[in-house]
Amino acid sequence: MGVVAELVLVRHGQSLANVAFPAADARGLLEAEVSGRDAEVPLTERGEKQAAALGEWIGARPENERPQVVITSPYRRARETWRLAAEASGVELPTPSTDDRLVDRLLGDLEMMTRAAVAQRFPDEAQRRADAGEHHYTPPGGESFADIEVRLGSFLGDLHRDHAGRRVIVVAHDAVVLMMRAVIEELDWDQVLAAEREAGNVRNASLTRFVAVDGRLELAYYNSVDHLPPN
Repeated sequence: MGVVAELVLVRHGQSLANVAFPAADARGLLEAEVSGRDAEVPLTERGEKQAAALGEWIGARPENERPQVVITSPYRRARETWRLAAEASGVELPTPSTDDRLVDRLLGDLEMMTRAAVAQRFPDEAQRRADAGEHHYTPPGGESFADIEVRLGSFLGDLHRDHAGRRVIVVAHDAVVLMMRAVIEELDWDQVLAAEREAGNVRNASLTRFVAVDGRLELAYYNSVDHLPPN
């Protein structure tokens, strides 16, 4: 089976939750200033500007380096990131599709809860998490990082089968970008953590690029924000 010619992984632009939850956690609050379902969290104004900068970067690439296939997470923040990027690119780009295997980590009963709220309402979770280890810890009704790895392995297999030899952009979430590295590079959990320590958390609107070399994907760069304006 062939492989895609290029795979660029993009984390969505800054979302309201990316701002509200760290602020709430820093103050030990039970509620963050964002509500509703995780899938419907919108971008902030900064996130919209990041998406536009992504589009300008794409539009500035030669035509033979622009994406031929675009797939996004079905979550609003990912779809909006691509919509705004496409509008800002100034060039004709493929119509995006969505794939449910690209959703953010499913936290089940803990979705949209601050750390203080989790500690209050689910007091046993801290010990469960410690006992299971971060890779295999599964929130009640949610999924582990190991589960994400499985669904992304399925996605990647289908991607190579359906789009071999083509340039692909995927717009999704930090957990997807991180665990896609694990799948493609066959990293164990310690190596995943080492990659995160070296490059930091996956940043909003960052680019991670793989290219095909001798029938397999190799990492060209990871977590790059060189295309974004200064904060």
